[in-house]
Amino acid sequence: MCNNIKIGSKSVVISPIKIKGNVLIGENTCINYKSWIEANGLTGEKNVELIIGNGCTIGNFNEIYSTKSIVIEDNVLTADRVYISDNLHGYENPDIPIINQPIKQIGTVRIGEGSWLGINVCVIGASIGKHCVIGANAVVTHDIPDYSVAVGIPAKVIKKYDFNLKEWIRI
Repeated sequence: MCNNIKIGSKSVVISPIKIKGNVLIGENTCINYKSWIEANGLTGEKNVELIIGNGCTIGNFNEIYSTKSIVIEDNVLTADRVYISDNLHGYENPDIPIINQPIKQIGTVRIGEGSWLGINVCVIGASIGKHCVIGANAVVTHDIPDYSVAVGIPAKVIKKYDFNLKEWIRI
């Protein structure tokens, strides 16, 4: 795997940290302590990317692992211990230890601008719209639309912003 790491101006990466692969970190972004940021074509993809936009804050102990494409748009905030991945370990054959089964590509991931992911959130092969709030401990396995609040396992939308009323509405 070839490292092609680019870090924008005024960005801060707090060590220790692990960054590998084709990773682009925008300007004025902070990647906090003991995070693991990697883009690695373990599923056979040739063009693997992991992009973190401008003005983002990635919390402590985050793991963001791309085997195809993860894009975190501008001004996204993640709390501590957030996991974001576009792949899963295979487990189809019960006769083979999971560690020896192939990694499966399950989708691409996009985290929309201005969104916030609470502590211990897992995003697995799904996208989150812009200006969303994902509650603590949620597991996102399906796309979440723009201007939504989602919680739970699996994450479900519980509020959406109503632009006519100019308030968050429970659904």
